[in-house]
Amino acid sequence: MIAERVALNFLSHISGIATKTNKFVKLAGKKCKICCTRKTLPNLRVIQKYAVKLGGGTNHRFNLSDEFLIKDNHIANSNIRELVSLAIKNKKRRKITVEVDTIKQLKKIIGLKFDRVLFDNMSIKNLKLGVKLAKKYYQTEASGNINLKKVKSIAKTGVDRISVGGITHSAPTIDFKLEI
Repeated sequence: MIAERVALNFLSHISGIATKTNKFVKLAGKKCKICCTRKTLPNLRVIQKYAVKLGGGTNHRFNLSDEFLIKDNHIANSNIRELVSLAIKNKKRRKITVEVDTIKQLKKIIGLKFDRVLFDNMSIKNLKLGVKLAKKYYQTEASGNINLKKVKSIAKTGVDRISVGGITHSAPTIDFKLEI
């Protein structure tokens, strides 16, 4: 009986993640991928990321060693162009993603050889402009407070990917019971 409850809890949890992911995937459409983030529960990352795939989403950034992720807290204390250049010099076959939260930051790094620009908490207007500026150089991704109400309009900006922490850390469980 104890193992049964644990199994049902896991099934409820991953079913909730898959279901929530699928809602985002349907709203985003075929041209835009819905991705999970690293915001997972300790020791459950593998199963949670599997659930995202079951829901039609995409996994990326399994952990911080998978790629260079230059985030706003790195940029706040440094010159963004120098930071990205340093990452390029030391990339060793890893991808480089650079997070920007302003068009001004994006303009400082356009033309440098990295892989993805991550637009964080941008308005739809700025996101459209950012995608237009970056699309021919980089893969584009939006993140930051993404919800079901906003995802369709974000996808319409032309962004390649939308990362949603809430699909793993805030998905409601699906209620299962086993009756014999």
